[in-house]
Amino acid sequence: MAENGMKALEEKHHRKAFGLAAKDTSGILSPFIFSRRANGDNDVTIKILYCGICHSDLHSAKNDWKGTVYPLVPGHEIAGIVIEAGCNVLKLKIGDTVGVGCLVGACRSCEKCVQHKENYCPKLVFAYNSIDIDGKITYGGYSNIIVVDEHFVVKFPKNFPIDRGAPLLCAGITVYSPMKNFELDQPGKHIGVVGLGGLGHVAVKFGKAFGMKVTVISTSPWKKEEAIKSLGADAFVVSSDAEQIKAAQGTMDGIINTVSAKHALLPLILLLKSEGKMIMVGAPEHPLDLPALPLLLEGKILAGSCIGGMRATQEMLDFAGDHNIAADIELISTDYVNQAMERLAKGDVRYRFVIDVGNTLAEA
Repeated sequence: MAENGMKALEEKHHRKAFGLAAKDTSGILSPFIFSRRANGDNDVTIKILYCGICHSDLHSAKNDWKGTVYPLVPGHEIAGIVIEAGCNVLKLKIGDTVGVGCLVGACRSCEKCVQHKENYCPKLVFAYNSIDIDGKITYGGYSNIIVVDEHFVVKFPKNFPIDRGAPLLCAGITVYSPMKNFELDQPGKHIGVVGLGGLGHVAVKFGKAFGMKVTVISTSPWKKEEAIKSLGADAFVVSSDAEQIKAAQGTMDGIINTVSAKHALLPLILLLKSEGKMIMVGAPEHPLDLPALPLLLEGKILAGSCIGGMRATQEMLDFAGDHNIAADIELISTDYVNQAMERLAKGDVRYRFVIDVGNTLAEA
């Protein structure tokens, strides 16, 4: 009887879930059955339909940044439908089309949380590989359902293509937030975007929607046509070409640097106007060389930015809806995820893989 009672209590406080998990540093994903917490008074349960593949998923699966707790269910670009709502939930209802990004929890009371910058809360809870409110490790969006406090859930605009919208929950807010916070969203200003990948291509779209001149800066000359003709960039600079760097020197009000590999900062700093700003949103594994003199002599700023708070994330989605901004994606089935990870490691994607979870994830 006692055993049956314990089982009933466990079932009351948890619900069965399934997805794909990395079990070791190989990063190979395989079927995994686990449990989510029961839907609380302030929670919504979301049936996951789509989940983007972020480069950080790959790093985490392979424990490149250390600290990965296995098994790991990645995924923080989550789009789906609310299927259950707690009694205190006010802004969402069953049937709403919603998104969940990198954050699923924060203290809600510190200085940063009060400023609606939960992304800088010292007690933030990430969508995966973090400690949740129930004391258990969080599991991400490569799964069938997720339970989240409504505060950390955003609504997609009506008639928005949520498969292409899913990457905005990380890639979108990662570039939108620094543009707003560092006043690089003003019409007529000139912004450079370093790297034309999952983040960079969305940065180009936001920059043009803000009414700015946008120059793509890349090591890949073959990306020029796509940057200008397909994405609407105004200009293209090959960062390894000294003549092109010289021609563009001192012309940019700001730069959004999305590159996560080791690269030279000096040529990019030279592109900035006096008191120009370069915002780092990529996360190189190894330290970068920082030449101080060009910063000192012209008052240039080098700063960093990490995703954004919940208010900014909803604002970003609403702006994207108003300006028809969505990611360019390759929609894949769950049985292709490991191949997609291999291709992502080689940079072989334009510009974001998105998993068709709703149609292709089957319980093992």
